[in-house]
Amino acid sequence: MKPIIETERLILRDVDPALDFDMWADCFSDKDTMTFIGGGSGMSRATAWRHMATVMGHKTIRGYSFMSVIEKSTGEWVGRVGPWNPEGWPEPEIGWTIHRKHWRKGYAKEAGAACVDYAFHTLGWNRVVHTIQVGNVGSERTAQALGSKKLYVMDGLPGVTKEKCWIWGQDKDA
Repeated sequence: MKPIIETERLILRDVDPALDFDMWADCFSDKDTMTFIGGGSGMSRATAWRHMATVMGHKTIRGYSFMSVIEKSTGEWVGRVGPWNPEGWPEPEIGWTIHRKHWRKGYAKEAGAACVDYAFHTLGWNRVVHTIQVGNVGSERTAQALGSKKLYVMDGLPGVTKEKCWIWGQDKDA
């Protein structure tokens, strides 16, 4: 598949169910990965499939969506990162979920930074946010490393969680 974004170590491309689903399902079945995403219980394969279909449908509706992140050196699926703005979201977001196997390699920051640039310079956004459940220190550090700051707090996120979420963000010209 044609890359949408390339970084030094990563390729970000459209989600391909034939290539990505097994690792996608494995990633989203992990309870630690899911701690701050939708209540903390891992997804079944069937739920992960529906989640993947939602991401692909979002691309059809909005023209952009989370992308599969591929490690250049191995060709392995690393996670999903990218622009996201479903109904009920506070603002257009750059979000990330990295497979546990690839944690602490800087991939969320690397892909996230490329996606922030993509949102500003290709999609024409003037601001990006990152919706992060209170207590998700790893994602807070990633948002901070991307140059974002805490903007405001929300009591829950429609369709995802009833827990408080910080909205981190940055403006294009900041």
